[in-house]
Amino acid sequence: MQAYCMKCRKKREIKNPKAIKMKNKRPATQGVCPVCGTKVFRIGK
Repeated sequence: MQAYCMKCRKKREIKNPKAIKMKNKRPATQGVCPVCGTKVFRIGK
């Protein structure tokens, strides 16, 4: 799965993806950018 990295300004593959639920009960995926190490986030499954 890919997410947009705000630091690299490119779509990157998510490293260590973790399924989470946001405050409004919607699913999301959170992980780390493999290039710069910044936290990346994607809404949806």
